[in-house]
Amino acid sequence: QVQLVESGGGLVQPGGSLRLSCAASGFTLNYYNIGWFRQAPGKEREGVSCISSSDGRTNYAESVKGRFTISRDNAKNTVYLQMNNLKPEDTAVYYCARAPRYYDNLPLRSSAYNAWGQGTQVTVSS
Repeated sequence: QVQLVESGGGLVQPGGSLRLSCAASGFTLNYYNIGWFRQAPGKEREGVSCISSSDGRTNYAESVKGRFTISRDNAKNTVYLQMNNLKPEDTAVYYCARAPRYYDNLPLRSSAYNAWGQGTQVTVSS
């Protein structure tokens, strides 16, 4: 059974940091690119970052470049999203998802992804 389970969300003050984890099971992680998405109340789901299946290439939305870092540990079947200098507008439910590795351009559009986690809430507020 394919599963993606996010963890690490919470409440943090502006300027703070959080590290999200995405634990994968039921499939071979290094066959897939993994992406992080977020959805704020009343807004569409937004692609945040993607990491390639095996060579470490990454892609980021402009809104998070320089603040967020995606990484993966295939041996642990886990992908991470380190979020620094968090802003109130980063508040959202964050999801991880998998896309087949033939998506070589590391897309940030939802339609490329075929399995999703349940999400973890990130709230940035003073």
